[in-house]
Amino acid sequence: MLSVNIICVGNLKEKYLKDAISEYSTRLTPFCRFSVVELSEYKLPQNPSDSQIEKAIEEEGKKILEKISRNSFVIPMCIEGKNLSSEELSQKLSAVSLQGISTVDFIIGGSFGLSNEVKARGDLRLSMSRMTFPHQLARVMLTEQIYRAFQISTGGKYHK
Repeated sequence: MLSVNIICVGNLKEKYLKDAISEYSTRLTPFCRFSVVELSEYKLPQNPSDSQIEKAIEEEGKKILEKISRNSFVIPMCIEGKNLSSEELSQKLSAVSLQGISTVDFIIGGSFGLSNEVKARGDLRLSMSRMTFPHQLARVMLTEQIYRAFQISTGGKYHK
């Protein structure tokens, strides 16, 4: 069974977002081993300088790289990534599984983005949209899309 992880910077604070992740996690149980790995944000002052921001991105990137599974297919979520439809994401996850890869790691960085090292480790840079979303909401949206992808690949009724 495929393992799917979302490795992300920051913790969910709002109950309704936690509840949404919990609901989709439960729904994903028949399709994959799903987990969310939350990493602490690098502490920055109120008005950080560019060098402080760069340091934060670098430090968060190191933590992310430590959590990526050794032989996993890595999908960093970044604005310059590729836009895929739900059907295309479903096809990609199916193709990865057929290649004998047992783990997919989706990466959501902190509010200032991902380090170049994390992006370079990626096998597919993915963008949700050219619009900007709060990182906590993006996590819910990504989890829903992972569930939708499995529904599509198994002919489920969820995707219309």
